[in-house]
Amino acid sequence: MIGIVDYGVGNLFSLRSSFAMIGAEAEVVRAPEDIRRADKIILPGVGAFEDAAAKLRATGLDSVLVEEARAGKPLMGICLGMQLLFEKSLEYGEHRGLGLLEGTVAPIRDVIPAEYKIPHIGWNALKFTKPACPLWKYIREGDYVYFVHSYHATGCDASSAAVTEYGGTLTAAAWRDNVYGCQFHPEKSGEVGMKILRAFCEEGGAR
Repeated sequence: MIGIVDYGVGNLFSLRSSFAMIGAEAEVVRAPEDIRRADKIILPGVGAFEDAAAKLRATGLDSVLVEEARAGKPLMGICLGMQLLFEKSLEYGEHRGLGLLEGTVAPIRDVIPAEYKIPHIGWNALKFTKPACPLWKYIREGDYVYFVHSYHATGCDASSAAVTEYGGTLTAAAWRDNVYGCQFHPEKSGEVGMKILRAFCEEGGAR
């Protein structure tokens, strides 16, 4: 069973519907015991990093997610959920993340031309930095996915799995062992996104 974590800031319906479309069992989970019961975990997220991190800590789910990931359970963060996997964010101050991946979440304004709009919204191509990432099992480099974001991960070369170009190079995905992150929205990325979710469903855990 895929556990989609509900902590008040995720697009749960679209994700659950996407898993249903590929024939995968997915449940929205809120309690620590349900997260532990899940075979794999999805950490969604939209909105501000500080608010999301605070909600995870207030519910005690932050420690559960870290424990499960470190035990080898596959975990995928999506959009803000991916950003929460890193050590910290510089969004309106400095805020601590889950620390499962090395790196800092920083404004994309620092690396894109002034005339480019923020947030970055739209379809952009993936350039693989880790072609062996299991998420890419059914897709090709250059496939397009859908982004909505103003921040991205930096200082994360060790875990970067893909980048995209939007006037500058932005981190698009991350992977280390059983921990995955997609800055884009697979559930909004059509057939390519469904293939990415299917590949995650087939992932066995830590290597």
